[in-house]
Amino acid sequence: MKRNDLLTPEGTRDYLFREAAAKRIISRRITDIFESFGYSDVITPGIEFYDVFNGNERSFPQESMYKLVDGKNRLMVLRPDSTLPIARLYATRLYKEQLPLKLFYNQSIFLVNPKDSGRDDEISQCGLEIIGGNEESMDYEALYLGYQALKSCSNKGFRFEIGDSGIFRELISQYDCDEQQAELIRNGIETKNYPLLDSILTDSDDNAAKALKALPHLFGGMEVFDEAQRYFNSGELGSKLLRLKRICEDLSKIIPPDIIRVDLGLVHKKSYYTGIIFRGYIEGYGQPILSGGRYDNLLKEFGKDEKAVGFAVNVEAAARVLIRTFDTEEFEQSTDVLVYSKNKIEALKYCDELYKDGLRVKIFEEESLEKALTFARENNIPKLVLIDENGNVQSREV
Repeated sequence: MKRNDLLTPEGTRDYLFREAAAKRIISRRITDIFESFGYSDVITPGIEFYDVFNGNERSFPQESMYKLVDGKNRLMVLRPDSTLPIARLYATRLYKEQLPLKLFYNQSIFLVNPKDSGRDDEISQCGLEIIGGNEESMDYEALYLGYQALKSCSNKGFRFEIGDSGIFRELISQYDCDEQQAELIRNGIETKNYPLLDSILTDSDDNAAKALKALPHLFGGMEVFDEAQRYFNSGELGSKLLRLKRICEDLSKIIPPDIIRVDLGLVHKKSYYTGIIFRGYIEGYGQPILSGGRYDNLLKEFGKDEKAVGFAVNVEAAARVLIRTFDTEEFEQSTDVLVYSKNKIEALKYCDELYKDGLRVKIFEEESLEKALTFARENNIPKLVLIDENGNVQSREV
């Protein structure tokens, strides 16, 4: 007996009418930006070998991936991330291309989320990757295009949070802890779980411990850099802080300064980020809409030593906000002409001519002309065309 033939799997959903239209609008706006800046479109397989996502810099927890086997009994996964397949693509087919190589994608990823988490397991993403080139100029370009992508998603408030994942990496390397404890600290910083951090970082004389506990507090405007100098004002940490400050100052010349937020507690679970890291939020959605950063060691694992930076936009999330904040007309697919005929072939022939002229048409199937007129009025269709059985055409304004 079938039990699931009328259900969608947990974490997935059907998108109807306005929702589907909103996703198309968001995708088109973002990809238009990427194309305008000379990025090339790529599509990677929805199914990849498990090995693509299993390495020192690219480890995804097994329980977070949808797994299956191919005809040779090899372990496969539904793509949980787009950056790693593009790294594979560069290392195998694009490594001879002139650098910097600028790519974008518009495709879905698949992640297993806890039951009742309210998160989608299938997520549509529009994103870009910049491989090679001058590190600083590529960072600026990625940040600027991230801002443009955010702006295209909302006509209301949004903010851009910027940090450096290298700060956490450097501090955790100075603190004496194992990998499991390091992940607990990372999670505590990301979620601003102060009691958890207090219970782990108990050594008040350890400079690294004091700095790690301070990271969740180091959030705000440019004043954050002055406060942060109390914890890391020299050596590698001091250099990273000065570089991040310069980036934020320069960025404020091309992006409204009031949307930029410095967050030194911005630490991503993905292990491949090595430098600048950023997230974008729009009003009306509590989670990041955009997420990205620099990953300079990832391509080494695929045999090509190139630096890279990129980001992705959660299209589903942006579409939900778009529906709530824009007028209904934004999503209406208006019809220009309603065609009514009992002769389907003649109706289709006439619709073909209208379509060539760039008009939107709909064929009305009901028997009654009066019902066709009522349908046109109720759906704001301005013109009705009547075609008789001999192919004669009469048109009237509704």
